[in-house]
Amino acid sequence: MNILFLTHYFPPEGNAPASRTFEHARRWVESGASVTVITSNPNVPHGQLYSGYRNRLKQIEFLDGIRVIRVWTYLAANAGNIRRTLNYLSFMISAVAAGITSPRPNVIVATSPQFFCGWAGVILSRLLRIPFVLEIRDIWPDSIAAVGAINHKLPLLFLSKLEQSMYRASDDIVTVGNGYRDTLIQRGVPKNKIRVIPNGADLDRFKPGIPMPLNHKKSANPHLFTCVYVGTIGMASRLDLIIKVATLFQVQNDDRFHFYIVGDGSDRDRLQLESENLKLRNVTFTGLVKKSEIPNYIDRADACIVHLRKDPLFETVLPSKLFEAMAMAKPIILGVQGAAADLLQEAKAGIPITPEDSKGLLKALRKLQESPFFCQQLGEAGREFVCKEYNRDHFANVYLARILEKYR
Repeated sequence: MNILFLTHYFPPEGNAPASRTFEHARRWVESGASVTVITSNPNVPHGQLYSGYRNRLKQIEFLDGIRVIRVWTYLAANAGNIRRTLNYLSFMISAVAAGITSPRPNVIVATSPQFFCGWAGVILSRLLRIPFVLEIRDIWPDSIAAVGAINHKLPLLFLSKLEQSMYRASDDIVTVGNGYRDTLIQRGVPKNKIRVIPNGADLDRFKPGIPMPLNHKKSANPHLFTCVYVGTIGMASRLDLIIKVATLFQVQNDDRFHFYIVGDGSDRDRLQLESENLKLRNVTFTGLVKKSEIPNYIDRADACIVHLRKDPLFETVLPSKLFEAMAMAKPIILGVQGAAADLLQEAKAGIPITPEDSKGLLKALRKLQESPFFCQQLGEAGREFVCKEYNRDHFANVYLARILEKYR
């Protein structure tokens, strides 16, 4: 089985789409498949190339047995509309050109986000007359409308038409949750065309008790309760909530809490500047960290925050950081309604709050800080649940079995 996988993001980028694609592809190679990934040169979130990379037309490297073809793109930061659209379109064109000249695969897989990566898969499958599997990890254009990236009806209508055409052009659709599946069915996608393969956790990487010391405020104050957010700091995250609560703690001279915001994104500079202007001593922005260091930051925290802005669209989302926090046996404060809240309740792994609700976050933090045993209970329940129900090894095997069954 020769699989050609198109993804805009790939390691050393450490965001959720990059990690998920890599973890699946790595396991498929271990199972005997041949996997070629076409991707861009690493540059997110600021549109700046990572050390050791050049923005060439085409270059090839191998990563854990995966053949990785990196193609030229118009580099742009993860902010604004025009330059970012040019970045997406340039990847679509470069990916198609690279795919035509690559060894002929049995099947093409393309993943969202972003939208035009899916269209690169459509074009290649038509040109090569090869089956096409579309991964839906984000509902476009709804997701960009939800965060206010595009507000005009005409471009949204145009993108919606392209979305429908992309669904029809695919032979198979893989999505991460039942909410996404139900949305696709409402939009006319046949039920038997959709397979739900959820996010999960890499239990070998995310496990508690990692003996790697980090420079940590807690070393100076062992009674400090530390809470960590790990992931993209973007418009959908709405981390103003953390700044607001940290400000309240500081005004009240309550020095029992410290927030770590780990990662980068289009909203980081604004939030960090606001934190500095308020002279917040209880918030630390780490900036972009290596993928290998993420479990260490989670391990040294007392609790994890998983949060998205309050919008009906996000009620279908199951964030990958939710499973990673569970795997690290950490209690979770979850500001995501719908499917994620239902899963947290099933796992008994944390405290749900209403998104963007500062009073809810304050109450949850104080409850966890006052009860170490309760924290331990939640963490252990989450680890047990994710090991049993959301092991990425299992879902990678299910995914590959689906491909082998239909396209070998």
